[in-house]
Amino acid sequence: MASKELFTVPIPSLKSHQGGSIVCTTPEPKVYVLTWTSPPDNRLTPAFNTALITALDIIEFGYPPGVVITKSSISKFYSNGLDLQLAVSTPGFFQNSLYPVFRRFLTYPMPTVAVINGHGFAGGFMLAMHHDYRVFTGTKGYLCINELEFGAPLLPPMSSIFRIKATPRVYRDMVLEARRFDAKTALEAGLIDAIGELDAALNLIKERALVKKGATGAYSLLKAEMYRESVALLDASGDNAVNASDMRAVEEKRKAEGARRFKEWKEKQGGDKAKL
Repeated sequence: MASKELFTVPIPSLKSHQGGSIVCTTPEPKVYVLTWTSPPDNRLTPAFNTALITALDIIEFGYPPGVVITKSSISKFYSNGLDLQLAVSTPGFFQNSLYPVFRRFLTYPMPTVAVINGHGFAGGFMLAMHHDYRVFTGTKGYLCINELEFGAPLLPPMSSIFRIKATPRVYRDMVLEARRFDAKTALEAGLIDAIGELDAALNLIKERALVKKGATGAYSLLKAEMYRESVALLDASGDNAVNASDMRAVEEKRKAEGARRFKEWKEKQGGDKAKL
């Protein structure tokens, strides 16, 4: 289908990331498709996040309200999430770069649709979940929260969207088993709304008359109330913000106290002769 290109936002290179671009096209009136290209796997770097917020600003303030679709030009990846080493070494990355992107989508003043054309892992899955609707192409890729596999905690502003939008059973399997959802299982779990390519997203938009939903100016306000718990966590700063070091400190304290109680019990049972 023919699409008209509206604008391009560059993604500057950053350390080991070569950069790329986000291109906005319009296949139908008031439907804005943001296609990102940031090889090799569309990591959510500070440069990527800034470019994405810029693209959303251009659409909101430069064009009539409609619907925003996001997708990747890299067939294997929607987004492979964070570059964790870069994220933790960049001061203020979470509060000043990542969370603002999530919040922008969560309360964006017009409907948003993620067309997931490949893997959406960790932060990439989170980004898709902060959209209003999701369409999974079904030909390749998985959705997965894999923090369990690389030993990282799931911070409250990251996990809250799954707690709100997924059932408790799906949430459990997702987090405590690092389950990988293909298109079929994601649809069964209620994580996506349809299986298909861009045309499936356009059909969803037409069937639900989504182009008209942002016209009254209430869309952002309604979403902010719907997801107020998540919005509050994404907005938290200073002493109110929970970070990985805080969570690890609590865990280390718990383990130290548990080890002390175990030692005391063992001594009461006769030292090494205690039966376990």
